[in-house]
Amino acid sequence: MSNTHRNGWCNSPEHIWRPHRRDFLFVGLVGGLGLSLGDMFRMQARGNGPGVASKEGVAKSVINIYLPGGMAHQESFDPKITAPIEYRGPLEAIKTKLDGVYFSENLKETAKIADKISVVRSMTHGEAAHERGTHNMFTGYRPSPALQYPSMGAVVSHELGPRNNLPPYVVIPNMTTPYAGTGYLGSAYGAFALGSDPASSGYAVRDLTLPSGIDQKRFADRKEMRAAVDAHFSALEKSDALDGMDSFYQRAYAMISSDKARAAFDISAESGKLRDEYGRNTAGQRMLLARRLVEAGVRFVSLTYGGWDHHDNIKRANGTTMPSFDQAFAALIRDLDTRGMLDSTLVLVTTEFGRTPKINNTAGRDHWPKVFSIVMAGGGVKRGYVHGSSDPTGGEPDNDPLTVENFAATVFNQIGISPEKTLMAPGGRPQAIVKDGEVEKDLLA
Repeated sequence: MSNTHRNGWCNSPEHIWRPHRRDFLFVGLVGGLGLSLGDMFRMQARGNGPGVASKEGVAKSVINIYLPGGMAHQESFDPKITAPIEYRGPLEAIKTKLDGVYFSENLKETAKIADKISVVRSMTHGEAAHERGTHNMFTGYRPSPALQYPSMGAVVSHELGPRNNLPPYVVIPNMTTPYAGTGYLGSAYGAFALGSDPASSGYAVRDLTLPSGIDQKRFADRKEMRAAVDAHFSALEKSDALDGMDSFYQRAYAMISSDKARAAFDISAESGKLRDEYGRNTAGQRMLLARRLVEAGVRFVSLTYGGWDHHDNIKRANGTTMPSFDQAFAALIRDLDTRGMLDSTLVLVTTEFGRTPKINNTAGRDHWPKVFSIVMAGGGVKRGYVHGSSDPTGGEPDNDPLTVENFAATVFNQIGISPEKTLMAPGGRPQAIVKDGEVEKDLLA
């Protein structure tokens, strides 16, 4: 039997395909889309639908730069200049654009744009395990055995929905942790993952490139076949659900056939000079692509870079990982500012937790959630500001501690979502987007 007969199609007009419901999913493959992009739109159409923001957000988009493993605050944004060497660590401190504010020596470029960002030196929670610390920072909640909480990106997807034929929530390059997922909201509001690293020579976004052997004409022909199948089902069943499916496929086709939508993911469209400024490496190209995506209309971009679990030889480990981040992050902030986008784009640099105040016996630092540093910039956040501080050895918050709940509440507030709003968890239980969180007004411009 030929492939066309096996798949239910026959070239002869005398033969009519009469599909069963179980065959319906096959139609998602007809256009060469695969199921991943298609499923995302379809399930959004099936879900409760996006809500409405409680107000117009200052930030139109969020870029979350996540540094997995737990970045040491002492070797980044909170060097302990006057502490004994066993606390101070092996790296020197350098001056920044802000009087009296120092960063660690491998943040030379970020030191030059310190007047454009807010550094939080008093972030705190109580989870010293990687998974639990990651959960806190992605969801704004402590882990619970009773409920799987949605990530902030998934909540944004649920509440605000897509813009400009683009997914509302994108991860670069892939989903590296389940805590960046949808939790009790369900997969309808999940992230669109690139499936490929923009720094790689073979970079190509899955679902946005037509498969081998399918050109634009063939794609258009298959789209017509898809329409014929929709008409067939509608005539047979007159189902409202099928109208939603039809709308979903129209969106999927719109994305793959839209030059503008595909162009958002095309990092090669950037000038060689700008790509060099960001750095032709993992950190640089991921951050540059994030800027392209929010510029095109993606609401929430989450990217990961590096491994920061520096239990051993922190001087060497930091020296390997930090310079690329430093170059890329400073370039991102400058680029957004030059384009007039910084005030409407909330940029976050987050991590699992900090590192122990004292250097250990293998010249590294161990897990320490009591106090650590993050960065917030743009999106209505103050410029040139340091929020809170840690004590002289970097062991505890000294003043103005920022909790996970208040951090999450502030992020949601800036993008126009009330953190107090309730969503429906399993069993019809109302669940606050952020429980007991307050907007940290001192961070806001």
